[in-house]
Amino acid sequence: MYKMSSQSTRRQHRLNELMESRIHGDVYVRFGGECLETYHCERWQGTGCLAYGQIASAKIPLSRMISPALYWVMSGDEFTLDINNPDDPKILVVGNNPDRQNIYGAALGLYNSRIVKLINRKGRLKSSVVIDELPTIYFKGLDNLIATARSNKVAVLLGFQDFSQLKRDYGDKEAAVVMNTVGNVFSGQVVGDTAKSLSDRFGKVLQKRQSMTINRNDKSTSISTQMDSLIPASKISNLTQGMFVGAVADNFDERIEQKIFHAEIVVDNERVAAETKAYKKIPVIADFTDENGVDRMKEQIQENYDRIKAEARQIVEDETERIKNDPDLCHLLPKEE
Repeated sequence: MYKMSSQSTRRQHRLNELMESRIHGDVYVRFGGECLETYHCERWQGTGCLAYGQIASAKIPLSRMISPALYWVMSGDEFTLDINNPDDPKILVVGNNPDRQNIYGAALGLYNSRIVKLINRKGRLKSSVVIDELPTIYFKGLDNLIATARSNKVAVLLGFQDFSQLKRDYGDKEAAVVMNTVGNVFSGQVVGDTAKSLSDRFGKVLQKRQSMTINRNDKSTSISTQMDSLIPASKISNLTQGMFVGAVADNFDERIEQKIFHAEIVVDNERVAAETKAYKKIPVIADFTDENGVDRMKEQIQENYDRIKAEARQIVEDETERIKNDPDLCHLLPKEE
């Protein structure tokens, strides 16, 4: 966030992100050694200077996406994102790179937010949205998708290591909405607040306790009842590999008597190994080899990158010219000195 003092919008500037900044007449905001924004505060004062500073701050995360390879992937038009279209159903698989998690996370978030709007409609095929390592990307509208998608035959499956990750990256309020909205929960070993939250979710049960007292003269037995956690947090914190706890939801015509479980998932290792051996390699989708057998991948990706930048510049020039020639809009452009 780019903050500027209300008393002096020209001299006091605070940047909360890790970057190099310099203020001297012109304001230079640097990220990774590249100047992202330069402007003169004597020309932009008050709210105008503040808005321009916010634009500069917005360019900081956007600059991380300036990659010819990313431009190549996002400029294709091989298919549409309405994956549950009855006339053209499809399976879409996207993955993130741990080394560039923050860079690709923005692009994946853009795809996800668009897909949600297209699939969460009436008259579509049954579909599923499966997201592993949810905190690595920001999924806009995730809470609304969980709440409304079931009526549109869309199942949402979310996977993450710990509830604290969701709080860190999505905020306390949105993370709480996600956790409280889901109907089915499967959990392995977790500790701390996550284990306590799951224990509270599974509820309590009336348990009978019996105690016996023996002394020299007689023996006495007392029986009492007490509400205790059905699955204590200490038990969730010490689950072994393959052991899971959880709760499932049912339907009107498909009642489930035992909704809460604590059981072991039995894995057929031989069958899994046989299935793994039968995997086929991903086919080559785009071949960059020319007629002479030379790999032209870098050249073609760079040409695509330059073409998109040229088209963007042309759009800006055309719109600027249109606004300049419009008597009702020409005042929006700064006067040429």
